[in-house]
Amino acid sequence: MRIGLGIVAGENDVTFVLLGAGVHLLDEDTDDLVDGDDIAKFRANLKALGVPFHVEKDAVPSDPTWNADGHSVMPVTRAEIAGLVQRGRRFLVF
Repeated sequence: MRIGLGIVAGENDVTFVLLGAGVHLLDEDTDDLVDGDDIAKFRANLKALGVPFHVEKDAVPSDPTWNADGHSVMPVTRAEIAGLVQRGRRFLVF
C-alpha cells in the first residue's frame, strides 16, 4: 500500500485491488499485519486523494468493523478484476 501511495503521489493512475485476505487491509484493527501500525496512515492518505479500493466481492467480510473509516470501496468480481488487469500497463502484485 505504501508503494502504491508513492506512485499515486507521482500523478500516475493507480488502481488498488484487494483479493482474498488482502481485504483485511481495510480492517479497523490492522496491528497484527506486517506494517499494520502504518496501514491506517496510508489508507488515510489514499482516502484524502480520493483513491478507491476495488475489493473482491466474495471476500468482503461481514464484520461490521470492516472498513470502519468509510473508504470508497468498489466491489468487483474476479471477471471484472481480470478486465482491470487486461487494460493495465504496469502491475505491482503482493
